Amino acid sequence: MTAELVRGQNHPVSHSRVEIRVSAGTAVLALASLADEQGRFAGDAVLAHPGARSLPGVQAPGELADRHTFAVDLDAVAADVHRVGVLLVLPPGGPVRFGSVPASSVAVADPAGGELACYTLTGLDAETAVVALELYRRQGAWKVRAVGQGYADGLGALLADGGLPAADAAALAAAALRTAAPAAQGDATRAAVRTLAGDLRVPQTSAQDPAQGPAAAPEPPDPVPVSGIPYAGTPGPAPGGDTGGSPPTIDYAHPRRRRSSTEPPEPAPRAAAPQEPGQPPRPVAGDASGWSMEERLYNQVWGMFEDLARTVAAYRSAVEFADSRMDRELDEALSDPRHRLGGSGNAARDTARARREELVAQAQAVLDRDLAQLIAESEVVEPALPAAYARWGNPVWHDSRATAPPEENPLALRLGDLCLPERPDLRIPMLMRVPLERGIWIDNGRTGSEAAMAMDTDRLRRAAMDMAVAHAVRLLAVHPADRFSVHVIDAAGAGTASLAPLVRAGVLAAPPAAGAHGVTQTLAGLTRRVDLVQMALRAGAPEDLPPDVDTAEQLLIVHDFPHGFDDRAVTQLRYLADEGPAVGVHLLMVADRDEASAYGPLLDPLWRSLMRLSPVPDSHLADPWVHHAWTFEPDLPPQGSRVLEQALDRVAEARRTTRP
Repeated sequence: MTAELVRGQNHPVSHSRVEIRVSAGTAVLALASLADEQGRFAGDAVLAHPGARSLPGVQAPGELADRHTFAVDLDAVAADVHRVGVLLVLPPGGPVRFGSVPASSVAVADPAGGELACYTLTGLDAETAVVALELYRRQGAWKVRAVGQGYADGLGALLADGGLPAADAAALAAAALRTAAPAAQGDATRAAVRTLAGDLRVPQTSAQDPAQGPAAAPEPPDPVPVSGIPYAGTPGPAPGGDTGGSPPTIDYAHPRRRRSSTEPPEPAPRAAAPQEPGQPPRPVAGDASGWSMEERLYNQVWGMFEDLARTVAAYRSAVEFADSRMDRELDEALSDPRHRLGGSGNAARDTARARREELVAQAQAVLDRDLAQLIAESEVVEPALPAAYARWGNPVWHDSRATAPPEENPLALRLGDLCLPERPDLRIPMLMRVPLERGIWIDNGRTGSEAAMAMDTDRLRRAAMDMAVAHAVRLLAVHPADRFSVHVIDAAGAGTASLAPLVRAGVLAAPPAAGAHGVTQTLAGLTRRVDLVQMALRAGAPEDLPPDVDTAEQLLIVHDFPHGFDDRAVTQLRYLADEGPAVGVHLLMVADRDEASAYGPLLDPLWRSLMRLSPVPDSHLADPWVHHAWTFEPDLPPQGSRVLEQALDRVAEARRTTRP
């Protein structure tokens, strides 16, 4: 039985040798792309096209046509290739967009010719190059996913979005399109090729000596900007490059990993455990790419996040289709005069509803299958997480060896959990990259969600401050001793109870700042540090910093803003939020935005630049793939647990033993 996929839906591929058949509404160029686990193109051979039809495991079709067949041998695909994409591109001189031609369809068939899954590309408009579907490797097995997303700016834009440099993407796109637009067709066609390849204007670089080999790619700066998760439904651009309508690309690379020709190749992910014939692969913790188990688990969590987002999107799309189809059939039944007499109208309505229930049941079965696999994966991944990623209730926090101060900074930090209403018990860890390129705002106001509205104001404010302290303790515990400092502004002293563990352990850089004088003094000191480090870096002499400048990462917790702040202090706070992260000063605010309304729109850029979190469940975050509204739940220590005190005792002891 053929599985009819909707956009975002996946289906297992039970054969290693398959055919991919394309039936297009017009003559198209059909290409195959090879990408790594994160969907990024890497290496020299990333595209199979009529000019270079064969890649390991993939045989692409030939010339321009409305029907194509790919031959794929998944066992022969290189180990570092995790995604095989099928791309459809409109030729020069043909239709100008996919929205103006009949819908194309793609199907995956077994060696005997029987179709395993098919997908019709609907809803396209201005696209001229689309990713129709992809075969992807997950836990040692292969699946097919219906993608159906494209680019109005052509193949070059698609390749550039996959990680190729702009010049390389344009050149590869032009080479692929050249067979569809030979030079004899004249200047107009060659101009069309340039347009479809993507009019990518790139700066001219100096010529390179061929004997020196290819130029090394520039290393990304430290720290790598955090991708963040945009607010659900927030239109337009936000500070820091985030956009509500087009979420930022997730960067999976380790921020401190520098690959060179002298380094050994990246370790291969662990192999999946043996499985029963016909059963899905057994999940394995660390089943992802990476240079360490920490990095593999980080990538695996994001893979689970994406899988859950897409499988729920496919289910919702299928239900929406079933509902719209039933509505259409009911309208037709009611508008047909023949159905107004006798029982034929009731029969038509019953038939429409039965079809709807059948489609929904099929979608539910697929959803249940995918959710069961993700739950099984979560059950093996969650216990294997390091302290930086683990819940406070995880036994790793009670293992003195596992929570001993590490030698290197962590890759990421767990802020809480994310879930969807289809399966609220399946929670995905919300991991934020470290260093915290984006500040955090814990909202202690009562306007954010129903849970906040139903909660007593004092309890809500205490929960918000407890959450901030828990984040600070986690950051202190997962950084090397003396490599992370915490400052606190608690101008009114309202956070004393929550701050007691930090004060008692003696791990703060200074006692919590109180009153307007304390606010001024703390902000002045951190502003001076930002200025001095910036000047030292610009001068290329970071070693010439004054001896009283603390070079450790700094976290500033601001409680009950704007109490104790005047206009100058507000300006300094905005400066720290904007300039601090690049030089190791990070901001964590516990505040109610309404209480700062007296400043008017002056503080709007500050609020937008921060990652808003809530101390109670709140559905205000969106994923970067399909933009679901996810429910965020904070991760707080279990009631009555001494896990925070134990972690702080280890931090304090490590600091005593490392001081000269």
